[in-house]
Amino acid sequence: MSAPTDEDRPTPGPAVRRTATRLADGRDLLYFDDSEPYVSGAATRRLDDPRPLPDRFAPVVGEDGTERAVRGPEMRRDPLTGDWIPMASHRMNRTHLPAADSCPLCPARPAASGGAYSDGEVPDTDYDVVVFENRFPALMQLPGVAVDHTWQVDDEPLWQARPAAGRCEVVCFSSHHEQSFTDLTPRRVRTIVEAWADRTRALSALPGIEQVFCFENRGREIGVTLPHPHGQIYAFPFVTPRTEAMLRRAAEHRERTGGHLLRDVLDAERRAGTRVVLESEHWTAYVPAAARWPVEVHLAPHRDVPDLPALTDAERDDLAVVLLELLRRLDRFFVDPTTGAPIPLPYIAGWHQAVVGEGRDLGRLHLQVLSVLRAPGKLKYLAGVESGMAAWISDTTPERVAARLQELGPVRPPTTPRRADDAAAHHDSEDAR
Repeated sequence: MSAPTDEDRPTPGPAVRRTATRLADGRDLLYFDDSEPYVSGAATRRLDDPRPLPDRFAPVVGEDGTERAVRGPEMRRDPLTGDWIPMASHRMNRTHLPAADSCPLCPARPAASGGAYSDGEVPDTDYDVVVFENRFPALMQLPGVAVDHTWQVDDEPLWQARPAAGRCEVVCFSSHHEQSFTDLTPRRVRTIVEAWADRTRALSALPGIEQVFCFENRGREIGVTLPHPHGQIYAFPFVTPRTEAMLRRAAEHRERTGGHLLRDVLDAERRAGTRVVLESEHWTAYVPAAARWPVEVHLAPHRDVPDLPALTDAERDDLAVVLLELLRRLDRFFVDPTTGAPIPLPYIAGWHQAVVGEGRDLGRLHLQVLSVLRAPGKLKYLAGVESGMAAWISDTTPERVAARLQELGPVRPPTTPRRADDAAAHHDSEDAR
């Protein structure tokens, strides 16, 4: 598997420096810096990892004392649906809701405060944005193992199996444990956009990768086990079921009308205007006409773009502002009936990008933000028909959700000088440190 080169270089667009290194067990780690003295290269982040971790690909000794080659996760194909199901039992031992002073995503503690945390994933005592390979990945490529190797479970032809030969990465949005994405400045979100684009480009080039998915899980209700502000990136060695269904529909739509389904959906939502909740020069956010989740919003670029790397600097600048505004409004969607205080929304925010190979021309970049919270203190459980039959029933209407979001701010907010406002916000953030 190819790895990022160990070099410092400014990324295209804004001043962001990408610095690559490796952790003690051989996993890749990349710093994305937008603050001085790092962005100019006057100083560099700590690149060595002092932890005594064994190489993750080193042979392991079993209970019988025999040395065996390390095994990666596998995936099996459901013969009834054709879906690939990764099996990653080692994830049962991953870190679960640690105390704030032992969070593995927090930066190392300065020596003055007791020395570096012994099992933290980030060697430096601070960072802007950092990306590293997941220590407990559901998908992993092993050296020397062919990504297309196949076998049969129990020697039965019905049950196909393959290595789950993808890659899982963690994206830390901030070094501050108590922050959330909505606490960031547009400048920092812009850096995250650069990191997403950089990783999408690199992971798409790995052998056997068919789809790259950048996403954030937020809130215990979603199942988050680390409250530190972070997201993940999965590079899948297969096309996911939802994407396969969307590609089928897009191909049918093209055959029938000659149009591009995702482009036509965006145009139709903008024409109707009923469910449009936020619009800028380059982006539109809307509640889809057939939304299935209690709260669901899609954010799409006006220009036909396959993935995050294809965005222009102007589109990325605009995205940093619009995405923050959208998520901040969602954080005010529900209020506590007793205190009247906003309830932070548990959500999943995932970037749907064009697949790497066949069907790429049918894809179009868009973000889907969804929540299982249907009312204060009440969750949408995927019970009988949803879990058993994948037949969804909505507890509300898209128009009601859109109307609530339209109450929380104008559809077309006034344009403000992003860099001037952000400079002040970034200065305040640095002072808070």
